[in-house]
Amino acid sequence: MTLIRQLGNQDEFVGFYLLKSLEIKQTNSTPPKDYLDMMLCDASGELPAKLWDASPTDKETFFPMGLVKVKGLVQTYRDKLQVKILQIRPAKAEDGVKLTDFIRSAPISSEELVQTIRNVVNGIADDEIREVVRFCVGKVEEKLEHAPAAKTHHHAYFGGLAYHMVRMLELGDFLCNQRPFLNADLLKAGIILHDIAKPEEMVAQLGIVSEYSVQGRLVGHIAMASNWITEAAVRLGIGLESPKVLSLQHLVLSHHNLGEWGSPVQPQMAEAVALHFIDAIDAKLQMVEDALNTTPETEEWTPLIRGLENKAVYRTKLQG
Repeated sequence: MTLIRQLGNQDEFVGFYLLKSLEIKQTNSTPPKDYLDMMLCDASGELPAKLWDASPTDKETFFPMGLVKVKGLVQTYRDKLQVKILQIRPAKAEDGVKLTDFIRSAPISSEELVQTIRNVVNGIADDEIREVVRFCVGKVEEKLEHAPAAKTHHHAYFGGLAYHMVRMLELGDFLCNQRPFLNADLLKAGIILHDIAKPEEMVAQLGIVSEYSVQGRLVGHIAMASNWITEAAVRLGIGLESPKVLSLQHLVLSHHNLGEWGSPVQPQMAEAVALHFIDAIDAKLQMVEDALNTTPETEEWTPLIRGLENKAVYRTKLQG
């Protein structure tokens, strides 16, 4: 079977893929005609696809998170690859394919990642900070093994959130060793808590986000996590005016840095400054890595990366 990352312009192919998303749209022609706007994916990447002149049967047959067999033609539209579907049908039991074969996941097992996070929580020296973090992690522990970190931007796959946390914890350890004035307990706590409400913000199956939850739309993960810190403090009998509680809330509330990025306050603690940049460097480098890994090796440039101000990345090929 041809992997998505191996497909290039004008390639005709046949293979099984996961139908990640689907919308029924209409053309601008007169009269307008229905078509299916899809996203096909496998473990190597994803490509938008169009089924033109969709019939009533087509519209009742295909649904997101279904496996399909596709015959298609890769074309370039506005400098991006997309698939013109020539034939498509749902996968059958006798095809011998299963959903998990097509799911992209973190390069480290989810069980190992979550255990690493638990070990870090247990290693927080300050009792009150440790118990607040443990309470918040407990809110989503069952979902943490499979939750993505985002819908599209970065770590948007099975186990992506835990992988993001662990990579950030590694950067945090480095910075605390290099800059001893940083409070290691606070920084570790901030890393674990900054996106801890993401599993409740998004509705996801096998690491693929279908939509945002009502809570996610109305409150958002930043405010939700801050509320959980308050709830933990109340349950543990820690005063809400405690410097530890206020510091944890500030870390969460400021980690996006700017109001237009979702943060109501900017970083005003050393650990908050560190958290923001650790989050940014891990997210942005993951965007670059993902783009390089899902772009055909024959292409020198990746597609435009939205999280990098819509810049493409050049694939450096140095020899000797």
